[in-house]
Amino acid sequence: MTTRVLAISGSLRQASHNTQLLRLAQEHAPDGVEIVIWDGLADVPAYNEDLEVDPGEAVEGLRAAIAGADALLFATPEYNHSIPGALKNAIDWASRPAGSGVFLNKPVAVVGASSGAFGAVWAQAELRKVLGATGARVVDADLALGHAPERFDADGGLCDENLRMELQEVLDTLQLVTRAREAIAA
Repeated sequence: MTTRVLAISGSLRQASHNTQLLRLAQEHAPDGVEIVIWDGLADVPAYNEDLEVDPGEAVEGLRAAIAGADALLFATPEYNHSIPGALKNAIDWASRPAGSGVFLNKPVAVVGASSGAFGAVWAQAELRKVLGATGARVVDADLALGHAPERFDADGGLCDENLRMELQEVLDTLQLVTRAREAIAA
C-alpha cells in the first residue's frame, strides 16, 4: 500500500529553499511513499469566519488535498522568529470549523530551512504547536537547515550527506507513524 504525503511549503518565493527541500523529499521518498507538493498557498484568501460556509475554490482545494493525504510534510521558513502569515492563514482555513477540520489525527512532520544559522527552529516549534492545536498528530522528527543558500549544490541537491540522512529519517518516521495509524484504524 502506498502512503500518500501532501507536502506544503510555507514560502511563496519562486526560488524557495523550503520548496527545494520538499522537492528533495519527493525525489528521495522511501519505498511505498508518494510525496505530492501542493502549490496553492498564494491563492488562499485571508481567513474570514463569515466565509466559512462558502470559502471558495482555493480553500476547498486545500481542504480536499489535506483530507486526501495519509500524512503531511510541512517545510517552513522563519519570518520574525515565527511562521509565515500565509502558512498560518492556510492552516486556520483548513482547521475550521473548530473540532472538525481536516487535520484531526493526521500524521504531520515539520522541517525548515533559512538563510540564518538556526534553520528556522523557532518557526518549526511554532508550527508544531499550531498543528498540534488543530488536532494533527505531530511526529517527533525534524530537520533544521541553517545557512540554506550554501547547503544546496548547483543541481539543487543537499551538499551534506548528514543533512540528506536527517531528511530521510524524517520521512521514515512519518511513514512509520502513518502506517501504525492505518493499522490501528483497520
